[in-house]
Amino acid sequence: MTKLLGGLAIGAAAGAAGTTALNAVTYLDMAVRGRPSSSTPQDTVEKLAAKADVQIPGADEPRDNRVSGLGPLLGLVTGVGVGALAGGMHAAGLRPPAGVSALLVGAAAMAGSVVPMTALGVTDPSKWRASDWLSDAIPHLAYGAVVVATVRALDPDHGGRIAARATGL
Repeated sequence: MTKLLGGLAIGAAAGAAGTTALNAVTYLDMAVRGRPSSSTPQDTVEKLAAKADVQIPGADEPRDNRVSGLGPLLGLVTGVGVGALAGGMHAAGLRPPAGVSALLVGAAAMAGSVVPMTALGVTDPSKWRASDWLSDAIPHLAYGAVVVATVRALDPDHGGRIAARATGL
């Protein structure tokens, strides 16, 4: 049980690192192509609040600012949560090759955001263009690669040199 909890903690840290990579790749794409940011995180907050019958406090600009802050927080929760699951699976001994793991973890993170947004009616992937898919898939692949590399680097049972140095082993 201790090993699993450690794996979850390592995975959560890896998820935070992966989320940073995802955001960096997304912002780089925006800067290079001059494209605007997506409103789907804020739209998701609005739909979730309406479904839960929860009022977001404030009016006008303060309320809009809260929604703007809550949108990215949903992404962080997804990223840390998927990372924790990946770390837990790694600790449980499920260790496909790194490339396969990165694809699976990236796909899980992408599904973790797209599936709820689709269910809420925020987006419809069947109407996405190829560029839309690439704009979503590439950052999630970066996320998966960073999560897997971080989990493996921090796992002392998997040759984790960082963890071994930090613990003096």
